[in-house]
Amino acid sequence: MKKILIVEDDISLRNELKILLDNSGYNSFILETFENAESEIINSNSDLILLDINLPKMNGEILLKNIRKEINTPVIMVTSKNTEADEVLSLSYGADDFITKPYNPALLLLHIEAIFRRLSHVPNILTYENLSIIPEKGIIKNNSTEVYLSKNEMMIFKILILKRGTIVSREEIMSELWNSEEFVDDNTLTVNISRLRNKLKDAGYENIIETRKGQGYILL
Repeated sequence: MKKILIVEDDISLRNELKILLDNSGYNSFILETFENAESEIINSNSDLILLDINLPKMNGEILLKNIRKEINTPVIMVTSKNTEADEVLSLSYGADDFITKPYNPALLLLHIEAIFRRLSHVPNILTYENLSIIPEKGIIKNNSTEVYLSKNEMMIFKILILKRGTIVSREEIMSELWNSEEFVDDNTLTVNISRLRNKLKDAGYENIIETRKGQGYILL
């Protein structure tokens, strides 16, 4: 039975949520106090975390950023704010999903089920040197660092890895992205390549994508 940790300060809401989850076949439990929230979440051994953004004396997004340094447990951010900025920030800090209160209980259950379905698949892992690349999760990581890539950044890196040592033209990369229904023009590709390089640098891999003028890119 999957264990779901509820991190919510609204007592009425969290109790209703626990009843919903328990009746849906999950083993849910509530974080009752927030003084040691970070360590309690990390040590909870839960399979999924429902994390409210607005918590007493703390910001749920910062809490998420901190726990992501220690655990990779799936997190659904829950908020009463329906703003794009909150969603973008939560996802950039490592949230797996985002839902706005008041939410339809059936919709929340579908979000939870979708995450567990994704986790049931063995991810396709690629490697570059001692770097592991997990396209399904948008993650590149080694022993000391974990970096999240956007969908486009991951697709570009995957193309370059599969053709490592070979020059890949800009047209070929854009064609692959178009086939995945991602809109990419010449300027967008340049921006994504730049962001990918910066994130690889953060992971300790600098200058591994070379630009070959008039030809394209090559992964060294």
